[in-house]
Amino acid sequence: MPINQEFEARATELIEAGRFIHARGWVPATSGNFSARLSDGSIAITVSGKHKGGLTLDDIMRVDGEGRTLDGKKPSAETLLHTSLYRLYPWVRSVLHPHSPNATLVSRLFADELVLEDYELLKALEGIDTHATRLVVPIFPNDQNIARLSLKVEKHIETHSNLYGYIIAGHGFYTWGSSVQDALRHVEALEYLFDIEMRLHGLRSK
Repeated sequence: MPINQEFEARATELIEAGRFIHARGWVPATSGNFSARLSDGSIAITVSGKHKGGLTLDDIMRVDGEGRTLDGKKPSAETLLHTSLYRLYPWVRSVLHPHSPNATLVSRLFADELVLEDYELLKALEGIDTHATRLVVPIFPNDQNIARLSLKVEKHIETHSNLYGYIIAGHGFYTWGSSVQDALRHVEALEYLFDIEMRLHGLRSK
C-alpha cells in the first residue's frame, strides 16, 4: 500500500478512536494524544492542541522515528513518549494516551505503581489468556521536560517485562498495541480496571 494511503487509513482509525475515547470523557478539552506507526517507520500522530473528539485528517501529521515533523505541522508536545515506545517495542503499531479521571485519581492514591491481579478482564490485553495474572502499572511523576520523562520511562521499561501501560501522576495514562484497535481495547480495559480499583479502594477505606 502506498504510504499516503496507509497514512490516511491509520489517521482515520485514530480519528475514530478519538471520538470513542472522547465520548467516554477520557480526553477532556484538548488533552491526550494518539499515534500509529507506518510501514516505512514514520509515525502518524495527532497535531498539538487539537480536540480529540472532533479530529479531521488535517489534525493528523507525520513525524520520523525521532519525533521530527515530516510535513511542517506541530506535533504533540509528548511525541517523544510515543517514539520511545515504538523504539522499545518493535511489534507496537499504535500508542494511545487519554487523560481519564480514574487514571488521574489512581495516581493520587498510589505512589509508584498500581497492581492489577486476578481480574477476568486482564484477558482483554494482548497475550494474556488467564485471569490468574499479576500486572503492574508503573506511576511516574509528571514532568514538563518530556525528554527527561521519556528517558525515565525508557529505563523502567528496559528492566521490567509484562508492561501494558503506565500512568503519569496527575495527568493520564499511556497504553499500546499491535494495531489502533488493539490499543483502543487496552484503553477501555485498563480504564475499567482503574475504575474498579478506585471503587475497591473506597470500600476498603470505610
